[in-house]
Amino acid sequence: MNEDDLNRKWNTKNPYQGKYKRVLCVCSAGLLRSPTAAWILSNEPFNFNTRSAGIDVGHALIPVDDVLLEWADEIVCMDEYQQFKLKERTNKPVHNLRIGDSFEYRDKGLVTIIRMRYQEILNEKKT
Repeated sequence: MNEDDLNRKWNTKNPYQGKYKRVLCVCSAGLLRSPTAAWILSNEPFNFNTRSAGIDVGHALIPVDDVLLEWADEIVCMDEYQQFKLKERTNKPVHNLRIGDSFEYRDKGLVTIIRMRYQEILNEKKT
């Protein structure tokens, strides 16, 4: 492991990140759906520490890697394929929002769906 990787690995446990749940939001390229989800989940009422990334290394500006997976307490993805691939790589909770790749960044409809589907996940956890 090179020095940069060691520094990134150390940052996964950086104590100054606070008490906020760390949520990694994942879509295909990490450009539209997952950054929108990260924005929503970082604000009220959730207030999580979020990052976004893409599962498709051929298209993602920030690909999902082992350091991001170690950093996250929970992973939110957009479809079954992503959920399957992520569960192969981690034992952490992976939640599928079931959102197709047909939205612009911060599209109002996308924002509504993300809020609704994530709230459903929270409600299921309570029961």
